Amino acid sequence: MALLQLLSCLAFVAAVSGCGVPAINTDLNSMFMIVNGQNAVPGSWPWQVSLQRRGNHFCGGSLISNKWVVTAAHCYVKTTDKVIAGMHDMNSYREKVQVLRIAKIFRNKNYDPDTLINDIALLKLATPGNLENSLLSNTNCKSYFESVIMDTTICAGANGVSSCMGDSGGPLVCKKNGAWTLVGIASWSSLQCTTHTPSGYTQVTKFIPFIEKILAHN
Repeated sequence: MALLQLLSCLAFVAAVSGCGVPAINTDLNSMFMIVNGQNAVPGSWPWQVSLQRRGNHFCGGSLISNKWVVTAAHCYVKTTDKVIAGMHDMNSYREKVQVLRIAKIFRNKNYDPDTLINDIALLKLATPGNLENSLLSNTNCKSYFESVIMDTTICAGANGVSSCMGDSGGPLVCKKNGAWTLVGIASWSSLQCTTHTPSGYTQVTKFIPFIEKILAHN
């Protein structure tokens, strides 16, 4: 499995000291993803959030600043939904989490619900979060999913681990020079959630102009 690209910290958060470096060691082995993956060390992925509706998780997201979350457009987030930061165990009621309200939602205007192309959305938080220091080649991926592989897609998985429904909007991160960088946003996977079929991620670098424009004007 070959990653298309390892990226430096995104321009709009590059000024933050320790960008992409969690205060708690991630302690990872080769199993990075949800299906057939492993439990994360509590607090080791401080930028990842849970999007919840009526108390139930329905999608993931990533804090890119203390006021903004990036997620998948197909999650169809509402302003009545909540952003939960700092959660590790969804079955525990003892965790010290942040419950953040959503002020505005900016879905990419070119998002296509039929093909899941341009599957990205930004959420402006009404209350700032406490942001701590925050593959397969497309040619090979087309052998699995011919019609949905575009230049805005990153394909990853199929080597015994993968993502599944419920992971939508969550981050695909890659480590470079000791820092974790947001590379992709979980967009789609096989209906069977098989660990031998890759999943698709929206390639974040393709949408930096969209992100910068929304952040600059809001």
